[in-house]
Amino acid sequence: MYICRKQFDMSLIERKISGRLREVMHTSEIVVLTGMRRVGKTTVLKMLYQEIPGKNKVFLDFENLLDRKIFEETDFNRIVTGLKEAGLKNEKGAYVFIDEIQNFPQSVHALKYLYDHYSIKFFVTGSSSFYLKNLFPESLAGRKTIFELFPLDFQEFLRFKEVLVPFETSFKQKAENKNIIRHEKLSGYVSEYIEWGGFPQVVLASDISHKKRLISDIFSSYYQKDILQLSDFKNLNAFRDLLMLLIQRTGSKLDISKLASETGISRDTVYSYLSFLEATYMISLIRPFSSNADREVSGSRKLYFCDNGILSVFGKLSEGSMFENAVYCQLRDIEKINYYQKRSGIEIDFVLPVQKIAIEVKSRWNDIDFNKVARVTSEIKLKESYLLTRQFNEHKMCIPFEML
Repeated sequence: MYICRKQFDMSLIERKISGRLREVMHTSEIVVLTGMRRVGKTTVLKMLYQEIPGKNKVFLDFENLLDRKIFEETDFNRIVTGLKEAGLKNEKGAYVFIDEIQNFPQSVHALKYLYDHYSIKFFVTGSSSFYLKNLFPESLAGRKTIFELFPLDFQEFLRFKEVLVPFETSFKQKAENKNIIRHEKLSGYVSEYIEWGGFPQVVLASDISHKKRLISDIFSSYYQKDILQLSDFKNLNAFRDLLMLLIQRTGSKLDISKLASETGISRDTVYSYLSFLEATYMISLIRPFSSNADREVSGSRKLYFCDNGILSVFGKLSEGSMFENAVYCQLRDIEKINYYQKRSGIEIDFVLPVQKIAIEVKSRWNDIDFNKVARVTSEIKLKESYLLTRQFNEHKMCIPFEML
């Protein structure tokens, strides 16, 4: 069988994004790694730091006041002196890694100056795109490359569980190479992932009560460090109420007027809260796919959460909603995602517009589902269509979750 086990050093488990970061390791652009808190950005950055040959490099943590002080110089040239005192050998061919840059956003101006005047390669992380996507574009236009890190997908989840299996690249290969033995051997892992999600610490925790505590702590940290520190919301109770309502609407199209009515706030405020939640990676909102604007429903966006563990601890969702959110978490890093719905109500859960692939999600399926997906796919001129399932089926359109 393909599955094997191996003893891992958990601090050195490689993420998929590492290969993409290596491709820009020696380019001139500032590399920005962003994403939600506790997804493993610091670990990825430290692993990359260790791979840089030689000693002309320095790692700074902006949660550390002494590290931050180096960038508090008003004369930016003196920052180079501070970096040398911190261990940098010289400014030519140097590498500077900065963790948690959102703790001192003023440093962006210094980064711009140092990029323009010195041969220093910068890697930075930040836990909130609320700063990184609104502050960085103004100051670092044309000087940066942004990478987003999410909780573990299922392939990475298995790696953390010390389970090695081959994964196909294309959806067609995933459908063709599925087998019942693999399905049965990975069934327990699939169930665990769908229930508890992919935050690295949570995946490595073996005790259920420990997983719950970690997820609660992640949520509390998000509330304390993102909502309270980054937002200027005056009605935090309404924000909390909206967040709880959104959890129950996972996988559904949002009715903004209804959300405003149930929380007692204006539509504009709802939009503001949604924008913040999306910018800080708690939620994702996907738009409808349109191949014929006169025939498709437009406007309403579908909601998904960053991780199933949060849904499991703070909501009581149906098996179907939990499964659909888990599938979304596998697809989000592939390309932009849409959904499709005709005015008649017929819907396809996910459309990958670049690859022209339609994906319907069903924890339990029947022949009607296969026929519907194939028919709609033909109507909107997509190339491929698949049914993502928890059950195993030999049908050529079926892809069981463990193959993703």
